Order: sequence, then structure tokens, then C-alpha cells
Amino acid sequence: MRQRVASPPIITRINLTPIIDVALVLVIILLVTAPMLTVINMPVALPQARTREAENQRNVSVTLGADGRLAVDGDLVQKEALRARLAARLAEAGNSDVLVVIRADSGTRYAAVRAALEDARAAGAKHLAIATRQKLRESP
Repeated sequence: MRQRVASPPIITRINLTPIIDVALVLVIILLVTAPMLTVINMPVALPQARTREAENQRNVSVTLGADGRLAVDGDLVQKEALRARLAARLAEAGNSDVLVVIRADSGTRYAAVRAALEDARAAGAKHLAIATRQKLRESP
């Protein structure tokens, strides 16, 4: 007499739990790394101020290094190409009313900062700001 061996049940559905776990990990990685991708890795010592109101808004970042290098949203540009690059960036869909933030090293000459502000205004920027480090309040 033969005994019948029970066969394991056939899997008819895909287990979605591992797929969801991987997707959530990827979303978390994206959320953590996205803010780091918008600013170029150029050392800049920002001047100090008491407020930082424009930090959380969507903006276009212009970085001026102490050595004279310029970057727009992380891409190095020449001084002569700054106005054209900003105009192209501001002409993109949804960027017509965006804030242009000038991030200048505290050792940068005022003339360079003024020239960057003038180029931004000439490129069509309606809102301008200068990035600063927040000054900590001193205890009395």
C-alpha cells in the first residue's frame, strides 16, 4: 500500500512585504540625501545674522567662494556666464517667482557680492536674499 505524501501548498500570490520595506528604505535615503545635493561642496564661511527666514523656501542658490569661484545650484560657472545661467534657471517652469539666495564666504569682497546681486536682478530675479549663519544669543 502506498502512502500519499502531502505536497506543500502552491504559492499563488507575491509577498509584498519585502518590496514595501525596500521602497520605504529608498524613500528615507532620498529624503536624507536630497538636501545635500542642492549645495556645492565649496567651503564657505557665511557671515552672522540674527534671523534665518528664507531657509525653508524653494530657492536658487548662488555660491561665491573666497577664492572667487562661483556656483549656481551646485554647478560651477564662470563670472561671465552667471547672468545667462541664472536667466536660464529662472526661465524654467515654476521658477519665475523663486527666491535667489546669495551664499558668499565672509572673506569675499563686497564688490563681488554686489555684482552677483546685480547679475541676479538683471537675470530676472524678483526676490533676493543673502545667506548668513545664525548668531547665537549671548547669555546676560
